[in-house]
Amino acid sequence: MLKAGIFDKFLKSNGIVFTFLRSTVSSQISSWTDMILSFVFYAWVHLYPWLATALGAFFGGVVNCVIGYKFTFHAQGQNKRAVMFKFFLVWLGSLILNSGGTEALFHLLRRWHWLETLGFKPDGYFAAARLTVSLIVSLAWNFILQRWFVFSPTRFDSTAIRIVDSFIPQKIHKP
Repeated sequence: MLKAGIFDKFLKSNGIVFTFLRSTVSSQISSWTDMILSFVFYAWVHLYPWLATALGAFFGGVVNCVIGYKFTFHAQGQNKRAVMFKFFLVWLGSLILNSGGTEALFHLLRRWHWLETLGFKPDGYFAAARLTVSLIVSLAWNFILQRWFVFSPTRFDSTAIRIVDSFIPQKIHKP
């Protein structure tokens, strides 16, 4: 009975602890999508670190938004256009932070030749940079802004809806 109560709270509670735990689960799913695709694009397609990171982040972001809307933040009552636009803004910031941070840390690690004396391989620089930056951005940027901006009603919502509506033609309503 205790396990069922905890599991029920995990699924339904909007408190910070359970929301953070659900966020961790959805973040893992989207992060694995992001990471796997980033490594595929870097190692097999031979793209630059920043581009491999950007493509992985895009696909991971789509997965994160869908899961966040229904499961993580219980935002079903929120206007989807506002959520979509706000998510895009936060995702764009995350993309810039992840891409730029990965590129910068990658080049910094490449200059530290003493890492190779410890057994670190050059391909490991990308992995270390990507994982480190991703963790920092996930906690310090994504969770905070998703919780209190993207999936919550804000004064910005009406502006977000107007912006989305200006790019997406509305159906013509016949009288």
